[in-house]
Amino acid sequence: MTAPPAPLRVHALIDSLTWGGAESLLADLAAGAPAAGIALSVGYLQEVDGSPNARRLRERGIEPQLVGVRRLLDVESLRRVRRQLARIAPDVVHTHLGAADLLGAIAARPLRLPIVSTIHLMGGRERGDAPRDRVKARLMARARRHGGARVIAVSEAARAAYLARGWDRPAHVVTVHNGIVPPVPRTPPAAVRAQLGLAPDALVAAIVSVLRPGKGHELAAEAVRGLRERFPSLRLLVIGDGPALPEIRALTAPLGEAALMLGHRADVVELLGATDVLLHPTSMDAFPTVLLEAAAAGVPVLATAVGGIPEIVVDGETGVLLRDPPSAAALSAALEPLLAEPALRERLGAAARARFEARFTAARWAERLRAVYDAVLAERR
Repeated sequence: MTAPPAPLRVHALIDSLTWGGAESLLADLAAGAPAAGIALSVGYLQEVDGSPNARRLRERGIEPQLVGVRRLLDVESLRRVRRQLARIAPDVVHTHLGAADLLGAIAARPLRLPIVSTIHLMGGRERGDAPRDRVKARLMARARRHGGARVIAVSEAARAAYLARGWDRPAHVVTVHNGIVPPVPRTPPAAVRAQLGLAPDALVAAIVSVLRPGKGHELAAEAVRGLRERFPSLRLLVIGDGPALPEIRALTAPLGEAALMLGHRADVVELLGATDVLLHPTSMDAFPTVLLEAAAAGVPVLATAVGGIPEIVVDGETGVLLRDPPSAAALSAALEPLLAEPALRERLGAAARARFEARFTAARWAERLRAVYDAVLAERR
């Protein structure tokens, strides 16, 4: 029997604990950490939206600690981060999202604490392309390069995009795929369908994403509209919220009762259990967590072969991938056989679930991170 690894104290510092992929993943890491010998603590810079992901961390036995920063380059904010890191004195500081990367790198340096940073977006870029956003992105990249021991990209595609910007050297940036705890649905699929007003034999396609341009909602709506003649029971679930809500509501309006706008939902696992196919016709994504959730639920995915998606979905084996740029016609053509052949959906879903168990559990993720932490500490010694 292999001896468990020696305990390692890791402090994860993140911008906030609002709704979001990076924010929610910390609770999954907390679940996988003990098996890898990681004693995890969590700090967050600001209170946003009531910090909904703080509850998930508490359920995992971790009480997140609010730093309470005011501005990104505020001197008092930097002092607060430094005081927190000095008080906790972890073996490794692991920062997530841009502000934590910048403040964490500066604060950890005089304390001689090794720091690693994860970039969760393609190329490590901030959302937005205004001059202020570009300046912030460059500052954060400099902090990672000069203040950190490693930069972690969530996919090979994200790593390549980051290096292509000239912001770091290849040996300093490594890829570590995220993992999740397979959610356990509390409500049977038939009951979920009944709650949504869906017939037991309805064909259900879902798209789960923040509502903003580039996520392919217009393609999904058009594809479903075109397939309704052959599949009258076809329904589209639009799950998520965001700035493009009015536009996407207008896009789905011609579908009438065939489209359900469900908004942000905390019960995505239950909704996936009532779904036949997950659509993800995005124009870019670094490593979408919802594809891991679908794989864990055994739901086949129809997605665009962009970013880190091909590192999750194996075309023709665990799902179906579309060429970039995606089109409504291509999406419709690929979706039709998935709707027509239950056996195909079952085969793809089973293979996706097996791939998830082998590669993308929270325990596997924690093991990969532990290897990075150990390498960083060995270099320091």
